[in-house]
Amino acid sequence: MCRLVLATRNPGKVEEMRAILRLGGLGSVKVLSSADFPGLGDIEENGETFEENAKKKALAVAEATGEVTVADDSGLEVDVLGGAPGVRSARFAGEAIPRGESRDKANREKLLLLLKGVPGPARTARFRCVVAVASPGGRVRTTEGVCEGRIILAPRGSGGFGYDPVFVPDGYDKTFAELGPEVKNEISHRARALRAAIAAIREQLGLPAAGGF
Repeated sequence: MCRLVLATRNPGKVEEMRAILRLGGLGSVKVLSSADFPGLGDIEENGETFEENAKKKALAVAEATGEVTVADDSGLEVDVLGGAPGVRSARFAGEAIPRGESRDKANREKLLLLLKGVPGPARTARFRCVVAVASPGGRVRTTEGVCEGRIILAPRGSGGFGYDPVFVPDGYDKTFAELGPEVKNEISHRARALRAAIAAIREQLGLPAAGGF
């Protein structure tokens, strides 16, 4: 069985990416994550762009594990904040806060505080994701996905992770946290970037080309 490594330990992201890959026809591939390699150290995400971080993570994990690796870097860009939090989305409220729901909650609270008093029409934002597919030999390809939307006044919904409870995608009246994984995995920035990467993943795994979604 072919093996593929996801360069993340975030359980919510792993579940989401596995579901998207299954939809893309890779259900027969054994999908592992960084958590399956206890000796794998953390990779500092110090790039200035999503692409830099995604490529760095994918190449490092592919070299360390000897497996084809998929990494993504993604974040929220809020227009009225000049594109912030951007590449700092995951650590917007500070790196001292433990990863997980505590940091997610702090990030959302900081964002909503900065947007206090900003009217609805000016709260436009987008999620952006860059996916990098790397081989142990150092080959790497990247794809990008974007989902436009807006930031609401207060969190809604119990699903998803990160900024999902405060982001409503264009064309919907529910947040990502309310829409559920079936809808999110069709329209999200990560879904779009991963769909675009399916051909590169199949090629690096030595699988025959297949039709798109």
